[in-house]
Formats: sequence, C-alpha cells, structure tokens
Amino acid sequence: MKKLFFLLCSVAAFSAVSAQSLPDVKIENVDGEIVSTASLAGRKPLIIAYWSIACKPCIQELNAINDQLEDWRKEADFDVVAVSIDDVRLKATAKAKVASLGWEFICLFDVNQTLKRAMNVSLTPQSYVVDAEGNIVYSHSGYTPGSEQLLLDKVIEISKEKKQ
Repeated sequence: MKKLFFLLCSVAAFSAVSAQSLPDVKIENVDGEIVSTASLAGRKPLIIAYWSIACKPCIQELNAINDQLEDWRKEADFDVVAVSIDDVRLKATAKAKVASLGWEFICLFDVNQTLKRAMNVSLTPQSYVVDAEGNIVYSHSGYTPGSEQLLLDKVIEISKEKKQ
C-alpha cells in the first residue's frame, strides 16, 4: 500500500512539474541589466533555449532559429529567449559569442544557474515553448537539424488556440 501511495504521489508531482509556469527569477541581460523573467511572460508566446559556449548543438539550434526567425515571425508573433548557463568566469566569452553570431533575440545570462534550477534543466540544449500566459506548454531536449521546426509548430498551435 505504501508503494502505491508513493507511486501516486510521484505521478502527481510529475504532473505538477509538467504543468509548470515560467518562474520569476532575476537574471542579467546582454546589457548587464538585471531583469525579471516574469516580465517576459504575459505578452506573447516564447521559445526559451538554454545553451552554453561549450555546447555545439546548442549553438547550432540557436543559429538555425536565428536564420529562420524573420520567416517564422510572419507565421506567429513570439519572442525567442536564449539563456546562457555559463558561469561568471565565462560570461564575457558568452556575451562575445552572442555579438559575433548576431542573434536577433533576447539573450540572458544565468551565471548562478538560478533559472536553470528553477526550470529543472539538467542538460543542454534544452528548449521550452511558453504560452502568452507564462505556462510551459512544450519541452524538447537535444538538437538534430530540423528539430527547431517543432518549436515553431508548437508556437503556431498555441497562437491559433488563443485566436479562437
């Protein structure tokens, strides 16, 4: 009976995690300003992608998103947030990488990994789609060329649902 109770509690805890919303965490933007992640939610859908300078698939995914961003924005109104999980020693290198790659989206630097922990990110690349109300509606780990399309598909889906 105790095992069954534990199993049911585990399932309930998993369900709660899967229905989580974007946590409110203070984090640094590319200009060095501290912003609240809650200020990102509540306007339009978000794609949030975690990356680090040592993660080649992360950079490939973000480059692919950046390359298609103009066309994607014709299909849906959304923002992309790239969250570097590099620590304070690598922050300058991460900021230089963002500048050199010309990413045209919001870039945040989670040097203390506060947001990473709050969202239970264990591996990169890790991407999320957050709806306009701040609810996490999709999560994807890893990257293979073309898998970024799944993120756009989910953004389009929730954008259509909101219009109905």
